Amino acid sequence: MKKKMWLGLALAAVMVVMTACGGGNAGKTDGSNVKSGSESGNEQAEKEKTYTVAISQIIEHPSLDATRDGFLAALADAGFEQGKNLKIDYNNAQGEASNVKSISEKIAASKADLAFGIATPTTQGLVDEVKDKPILFAAVTDPVDAGIVEALQATGGNVTGAADTNPDAIVKTMDFIAAELPDVKKVGIILNEGEPNAVVMSSIAEEALAAHDIELVKAPVVNSSDIQQAAQSLVGRVDAIYITLDNMVVTGADAIIEVANEQDIPFFSADRDTVEKGAFATVGFKYYDHGYEAGQMAVEILNGKDPGEMDVTMPQKLDFIINLKAAAEQGIEVTDAMKAHVKDPANNIIE
Repeated sequence: MKKKMWLGLALAAVMVVMTACGGGNAGKTDGSNVKSGSESGNEQAEKEKTYTVAISQIIEHPSLDATRDGFLAALADAGFEQGKNLKIDYNNAQGEASNVKSISEKIAASKADLAFGIATPTTQGLVDEVKDKPILFAAVTDPVDAGIVEALQATGGNVTGAADTNPDAIVKTMDFIAAELPDVKKVGIILNEGEPNAVVMSSIAEEALAAHDIELVKAPVVNSSDIQQAAQSLVGRVDAIYITLDNMVVTGADAIIEVANEQDIPFFSADRDTVEKGAFATVGFKYYDHGYEAGQMAVEILNGKDPGEMDVTMPQKLDFIINLKAAAEQGIEVTDAMKAHVKDPANNIIE
């Protein structure tokens, strides 16, 4: 009887110990699994997260559209693909200030991870309204003068981006006019004085031309319907025409090309796309590349970088670009000296 009792007690003790040990191991294993599963789930959720980028573009024209294309390509190359883990909220203001404001307010109220302004007015609108999310910009000529950032280096705040002009490009274009077209004494400029970037670039051009004793003659416009009349008003008054990165004027470049061709007036632009369309020459770059640079900055921001710690970039791949067909239309004899300004003839002498 005693043997049975002690045997029972012994068996019971063994079972208690085994149960306790087993419960401890089970608890530890379960706890590890839960923690590991949670971490794995967080990592997986991060990988599967869909990011939203809200774009505000002032108007559609080749340079700004190419900027947007390059921007999206850089995102895609970094693994942010529309339809997979990227949603694009694209908004076009159609050149209207009232649309800029409403689009900016909409983006401010949205849950976008990043706001992207293409051109100065739309970026200014975003800066006015969007306070709690990163803002990136492109196709902005002078972001400091426009009040978009306080400095080009380590901008501070929630804004940074890619400026689309290098003052050297304007100066080199004016130097080319003085050196290669010695009969030019007056250069007409068609510009919207309500667009800050156009005013800044006009001032740089005026100063550069003055160094060669060449006068800059302004033909202001208020809307796109004024562009052809402004171009015609310069006929007989100037020896060449120039336009800046002026969104309104670039949109109406066809009307200027028509007048320049009819009247044999050399037409210079500040952007490559207008030269490809029919202007004679520029010192410039590809806006697709410009947008791609901005897209690379967007990747860094979406991956957690503080935009306030990032410098504003500006185009570095500048080259002289000449359109030979436009030269013939505008009565320009293209000399070997002119072609010598082009570093990459295969890509930048347009037949």
